[in-house]
Amino acid sequence: MSWRAFLAHLRLREARAHCDIPCGIYDPLPAQIAAMTVLRMHQLIEGLEKPGPNASKEELDRYENSLSRYVAVKEQHAELCKRELDILWHDYFKPEHLEKYPDLHNLFWNTIKLASKTKQEINKQAAEELVQSVQRIAEIFWETKGVQTHRVQTHMPVGGEYVLPAA
Repeated sequence: MSWRAFLAHLRLREARAHCDIPCGIYDPLPAQIAAMTVLRMHQLIEGLEKPGPNASKEELDRYENSLSRYVAVKEQHAELCKRELDILWHDYFKPEHLEKYPDLHNLFWNTIKLASKTKQEINKQAAEELVQSVQRIAEIFWETKGVQTHRVQTHMPVGGEYVLPAA
């Protein structure tokens, strides 16, 4: 019997979560990638040429399809960014980190609010601020582990940098 069939047999719902063991496997990189994706979708939306009043049905369809796909991906990755930040905030960071970084709760609170704002609006500035805030969280994360960081170019169309542990 497969795993899914077994769950269906028991009438249980499948749950997904980062482990609460705690496993000790945490990394801010997925949040950075998600934030960069949000910014990239804003760039693509900004660069999308709106058809004129005499546009053909195909041109309108192409525009609407691209716009709806960019918005959907933007919102998915903003939600992913929020989830990844939530894992770090609630599972990794401890009271001793708050002593060293007293503004940590505000940083997380405001960053998660920025991720929500990027879902609610087409707001490239908010997306840029989201990337910067997630980068700051990444720096603090690695500092708490005693690891120096450096910024590395993404080499992606979005541009920008990732905060990574130094070699």
